[in-house]
Amino acid sequence: MQVLVFIDHVDGHIKKASLEAASYGAKIAEQTGGTAEAVVLGNPADIDSLGKQGIKKLYQLQHDNLQAIDSQVYTKILEQVVQKAGSQVIVFSNNSTGKAIAPRLAVRLQAGLVSGAVALPDTSNGFTVRKNVFSGKAFAQVSVTSDIKIIALNPNSFSITEGDGATEIVPFEATVDAPKIKVTGSTKTSGKVALTEADVVVSAGRGLKGPENWKMVEELADLLGAALACSRPVADANWRPHNEHVGQTGIAIAPNLYIAIGISGAIQHLAGVNRSKVIVVVNKDAEAPFFKAADYGIVGDAFEVVPKIIDAVKKIKGIS
Repeated sequence: MQVLVFIDHVDGHIKKASLEAASYGAKIAEQTGGTAEAVVLGNPADIDSLGKQGIKKLYQLQHDNLQAIDSQVYTKILEQVVQKAGSQVIVFSNNSTGKAIAPRLAVRLQAGLVSGAVALPDTSNGFTVRKNVFSGKAFAQVSVTSDIKIIALNPNSFSITEGDGATEIVPFEATVDAPKIKVTGSTKTSGKVALTEADVVVSAGRGLKGPENWKMVEELADLLGAALACSRPVADANWRPHNEHVGQTGIAIAPNLYIAIGISGAIQHLAGVNRSKVIVVVNKDAEAPFFKAADYGIVGDAFEVVPKIIDAVKKIKGIS
């Protein structure tokens, strides 16, 4: 099958989730005897790295102001690329961009869509994709019978694989409609590590008692090279910015390590973080619901436990 991967980028660099999607798409092409191709709007600096993920051809569209292109315009551009490339499988990352474009493209192409995929499709008898359902509490096996198939891959559910391949860059001219949405300004979120791209996330809740006590959380995050996060009550109380709020009503994340400090673990919070590979919980309440979902738990006062964790990390790293 001919596979096309949508490449998303920010600040001149390809997002980690798109590299995962590229490796995923290349593997589908390999198991179905096809070729993996990709499409990118703009010119990220690390564009050559896609060859290492198995992408053989890259359709590149230049535009003076990509920020002005809305998801409907993106969809029409991708439809033209699919028609030119003869793509049978289109792969997105199941992030905010993928969620905005993939359903629209599925309608225009009359394609079957599986969002939240977590594994390679089973092509031994048809085309069946495993996906998360019920906020990650269960899995579903979805059979796709349409001629064109669209998959939105959950971030951090497929490893990035690298080889020695190279990709051919093909300039692509598309008919670009005037956007229906006008962007009048934008504000970038602060933070050294983006939440959706982070391998490690350190999060805290009301157990810290106030914003003045966040220094130790920030120190631990800096030592681990982690992104900072918080529970919804913390964001609602303006202790931390809303862009750090993780959970069902905030940002859904899937890091390799999630450390929750002073968070009880309400079901809404768990729904947004339960795809984390390893969950560590620090809470003085031994009956906190979060312990049932945790891989490791420490029952104790955060103001006593976290400084000890910081000291231990410093010792391992040789920091005095």
